[in-house]
Amino acid sequence: MKIGDKVRFLSEVGGGRVAGFQGKDIVLVEDEDGFDVPMRISEVVVIGEENYDTGHVVEMKQRGTKAADDVEVEPADKPVNFTPMPQERKGGEQLSAYLAFVPIDVKDLTHTRFETFFVNDSNYFIRFAYLSAEGAGWKLRHTAEVEPNTKLFLEEFGREDLQELERVGVQLVAYKRGKNFMLKPAVDVQLRIDAVKFYKLHTFHPTMFFEQPALIYTIVESDKPARPLVVDPQQLRKAFGSAAEPSSSQAKPSAPILRYDEKGDGTLVVDLHADALLDNQQGLTGIDILNYQLDTLRKVLTEHKKDKGLKIVFIHGKGDGVLRRAIINELHYRYKQYTYQDASFQEYGYGATQVTIR
Repeated sequence: MKIGDKVRFLSEVGGGRVAGFQGKDIVLVEDEDGFDVPMRISEVVVIGEENYDTGHVVEMKQRGTKAADDVEVEPADKPVNFTPMPQERKGGEQLSAYLAFVPIDVKDLTHTRFETFFVNDSNYFIRFAYLSAEGAGWKLRHTAEVEPNTKLFLEEFGREDLQELERVGVQLVAYKRGKNFMLKPAVDVQLRIDAVKFYKLHTFHPTMFFEQPALIYTIVESDKPARPLVVDPQQLRKAFGSAAEPSSSQAKPSAPILRYDEKGDGTLVVDLHADALLDNQQGLTGIDILNYQLDTLRKVLTEHKKDKGLKIVFIHGKGDGVLRRAIINELHYRYKQYTYQDASFQEYGYGATQVTIR
């Protein structure tokens, strides 16, 4: 049996010409449609002139009989397993990755569910872990490897699950395969997911990654990780425009005097704006004011630590977010037993945080 011989199948209808061999036992038979059909040599018989309409064939030699030693089999190359390397793009050498939330039905935002994707917008493979905070610990939601310049579906969720996604974390490492590459630092980022955004159509925007509008959170972009929830004191000083410590001649605020209101449902409302806390800010630096605001927060929480279930709303305003980040940092590290969330945006806009005493 050699390439070009006409053959027919013994165990089923059909046949064709020998196109090649795989190893010692498999012959590739090209059928009348041009497809190569792998068959065992023992299941194939060489024929002469044939007529498939009548089923009449002239039988010659069959592989596997006593005359098998007389059959000449041409050697065939071993099949090669080939996996193409991922396509790289210009500008993809800087590491960029995103967490994306996509509504399944953007036209029915009130009832739709959402899908979560990890987007790898770089020429690197990325191995990542996607987590959500549970009290003082973390829950692993998904871990996988993402190929360069691709996105990966992580999970589907509804609005009833948003509380679990209030604070999420992503840890990742990047690398390439089969070639040298520039080493990228490991990334560890925590993100605060604003549940209110999932109720507003204008927060979902067209992107190059999806056909439908999506809400995108940056994990790392152009090799720069997203700003973490932890507050850096140096950044606070820079944001307030003063890195210098106050001199002894400058006035310092006295101990906080609590001024808060009580709503009809028993919720306490504390305004942490400097104007609401201090009658006179003359001679105070930005750090002085921030420390006073945080001292007020601590004093309120200390005084009511035994009032289990009490809700306290701290008004901090939107501003540049420095005070809000400092409050979240305090709650995360000093008051882990308490739960917190954005206060009602209808009553306070986006500038208040509600803490529940536990």
